[in-house]
Amino acid sequence: MQPTRRTLTAAVAMTAMTFTLAACGGGDNEGSSNDNGDSSEEAGSGEQITLTVATFNEFGYEELLEEYESLHDNITVEHVKADTADNARDALRNSLGADSGAADIEAIEIDWLVEFMQYPDKFSDLSDPSVDGRWQDWKADAATTDDGKLIGYGTDNGPQAICYRADLFEAAGLPTEREEVATLLEGDWQHYFDVGKDFVATSDSAWFDSAGATWQGMINQVEVPYQEPSGEIIATTSPEVRSLYDQVLAASTDAELSAGLQQWTPDWVAGFQSDSFATMLCPGWMLGIIEGNSEGVEGWDVANVFPGGGGNWGGSYLTVPAQGDHIEEAKALANWLTEPEQQIKAFEAKGTFPSQVEALESETLLSSTNEFFNNAPTGQIFVDRAKAITFQPFKGPDYFSINSALQDALTRVDVDGTDDAQTSWDKFVADVEALG
Repeated sequence: MQPTRRTLTAAVAMTAMTFTLAACGGGDNEGSSNDNGDSSEEAGSGEQITLTVATFNEFGYEELLEEYESLHDNITVEHVKADTADNARDALRNSLGADSGAADIEAIEIDWLVEFMQYPDKFSDLSDPSVDGRWQDWKADAATTDDGKLIGYGTDNGPQAICYRADLFEAAGLPTEREEVATLLEGDWQHYFDVGKDFVATSDSAWFDSAGATWQGMINQVEVPYQEPSGEIIATTSPEVRSLYDQVLAASTDAELSAGLQQWTPDWVAGFQSDSFATMLCPGWMLGIIEGNSEGVEGWDVANVFPGGGGNWGGSYLTVPAQGDHIEEAKALANWLTEPEQQIKAFEAKGTFPSQVEALESETLLSSTNEFFNNAPTGQIFVDRAKAITFQPFKGPDYFSINSALQDALTRVDVDGTDDAQTSWDKFVADVEALG
């Protein structure tokens, strides 16, 4: 689940905390779950306990946690939902550094998973025969240490489509039916921007919400974007990264396709109510966010297309910090929440697209529609978009901090208007060099 953005100052501060995390020891209380999702030792004891589950954005867990409580008379579940993924990451780093204060289950976003994989002793091993083969290989492998310890249970993935306002398309003279829109937008990023130029020529709305949001789709199609597997940082010297940076800013500012609304800000939220933009990159988990921000607004739809072919934005894992008092019960709940059946329910609730192999074949998923998005066949659309993904970018330990610095560079130009593209790029280079 996703998207993340933070200031460089905070990013550097969090990087500095690496030394604190490395120095703090952490126990590992192991165990396994039985076929009913209960822990082998404590869940059946009848002890009244409270489990805390920390997530961010929309995981679709509200009704699921109530269901779990109804299945376990001795368990109360408290859901702690951070307003942004950034704040969730900061809170987890702080609690792991202090060796106290973490929730029993902590959600981790894929872009910062590698950071926490450096401290496997801080997390319980979730390996269990009941989860063998549950996920697509790349999803499970990303959360598995070299010695075979499974740090996280995969929740959702983020295959991307294009969400669009059919009413704004119609007013601008563009096709409105989702199949026609998919045909219209088929092509590379420059084609997507060129269609946007046609749109803004006859509309008062922008084509997309921000350069930063669009960047996430573009950079996630680069196999090695910022850092080589060897650890070498290439973000500031990669011709591909610089070319994409120039391309998205040319579209945003020169062609005036961007609404200049930084995602997750109050202005961005308000933009949904004021016809500020006509399209946005749309991983499955974004559906619930769009619907929540667009109450009373009609016209949203989903097109089965994505510039450049396919791409994944976001996706998360559930981890069980080793500092918890109820490790086995937490494992059992995390196991249950990431079973295919529960992930289908989460998809129906908030559009979070499942990463479980069995779930991808579910007729419930394939036949799923979304009433808010003009009854779009969202299940089939996102299954198709998932099949269009041919690789996952390599995201090293510094990915989050570098991408945050790049997002800051885009924001200075597109949102704040304080810098031109070159000046802001120079600041990005300096920021990356400051990471050490």
